[in-house]
Amino acid sequence: MLLAVDVGNSHTVLGLFRGPALFQHWRLRTERGATADELARDLNGLLALRGLGLRSVQGLVVASVVPPLGSVWLEVAAAHLSCGALAAGPELDTGLRLEVERPAEVGPDRIADCLAAWRLHGAPVIVVDCGTATTVDAVGAGGRYLGGAIAPGVGLSYEVLVERTALLRRVELAAPTRALGATTAEQLLSGVVFGCAGQVDALVERIAAEMGGAERVVATGGWAPTIRDASRRITHLDPWLTLHGLRLIYELCPPVPPAVQDLPAGGAARRPNMARQARVAPPEVGAP
Repeated sequence: MLLAVDVGNSHTVLGLFRGPALFQHWRLRTERGATADELARDLNGLLALRGLGLRSVQGLVVASVVPPLGSVWLEVAAAHLSCGALAAGPELDTGLRLEVERPAEVGPDRIADCLAAWRLHGAPVIVVDCGTATTVDAVGAGGRYLGGAIAPGVGLSYEVLVERTALLRRVELAAPTRALGATTAEQLLSGVVFGCAGQVDALVERIAAEMGGAERVVATGGWAPTIRDASRRITHLDPWLTLHGLRLIYELCPPVPPAVQDLPAGGAARRPNMARQARVAPPEVGAP
């Protein structure tokens, strides 16, 4: 089975795949100072709850926006799983063409999102990832990554607002039933949730116009259900989009087995990802 690891600023999402099927998934807090031994211990406990062990994992792929933890997960694969491991990044040749000024700056989670959206939903497509930050990315026909936008996420906006205003009390964040709040709590929900959803809709509208149109808008990430309920432009909710993107990256760029690769422990073979590199594009699902 393949373990896909999406390390975010606030949470780490783990997905265990049997072939293309997501078999199990877990969501944990991201601990920036975690060691390989600690991560392996936690992983072993999660697997044991499903009657599995570390030896059940035969491959690992990780996307991390917390740089030290990407290397730590590769160490987990080398020291505790004894399996091939791959760190997702812009240098891998996935078929997604990064047609931006600085391809090396495109985050691995965004590459996974866009690859999965293209392969599973078709293109043109806009991807909205609602995490600590809200990212909006555009993929044109043929798997052309055209760029995107980055904005504060729902949780971040809420935390900053509550921490910086003395009279606002914490409430459970959920999609409000109306914009015209009758209480302070309702007004807080309206401002944060409808405000973030409106921000997403405005960005989607502008990006769609600049890329020549995109009927499909796919939302993923921890806050995606909340934003989807308040959005007028999101057409699809795909909560495991990033994990499926990591699975596709591993299938397209399999690492060299540890027994034969001449690389540091946990390392993986790299392939260039050039915006204009010739590659036969996979069929686009749902493409006109």
